[in-house]
Amino acid sequence: QVQLVESGGGSVQAGGSLRLSCAASGTPFSSYAMGWFRQAPGKEREFVSVISRSGSSTDYADSVKGRFTISRDNAKNTVYLQMNSLKPEDTAVYYCAAGNFARDTRLYAYWGQGTQVTVSS
Repeated sequence: QVQLVESGGGSVQAGGSLRLSCAASGTPFSSYAMGWFRQAPGKEREFVSVISRSGSSTDYADSVKGRFTISRDNAKNTVYLQMNSLKPEDTAVYYCAAGNFARDTRLYAYWGQGTQVTVSS
C-alpha cells in the first residue's frame, strides 16, 4: 500500500509559477514510477507528466512540455512538479499517482486526493 498526499496548489496569475509536492508513505517509494495528472471541471482526468523509478526518464504531455518539470527525491519519498509560465487552461485539480511509467491512468495503482491549481488571466 502507498499513501500519497499532494500539496502546493493555490491561485496564481497567468505567467506565474507553482511547485507541487507529493509525499508518499508505505511501500518503498522507489518501487514505483510517479505520475502527475489533472482534471478540469467537466473533463476527463488527463496525463501531465511521469518520472521513472530512478528519476532517469521523464515524459510530458505536449501541452506542458517546456513549462513543467517533474523530479523526485527518493530519499525524501517525494515527487515534485515545478510549473512555470502557467496559463488559465492549466486550471485543474492535480493528482499524483504511483504505478507504471505510462500515460494511461489505468496503469497507476495508487492516487492522492488532489490539490487545486487555479490560474487567472
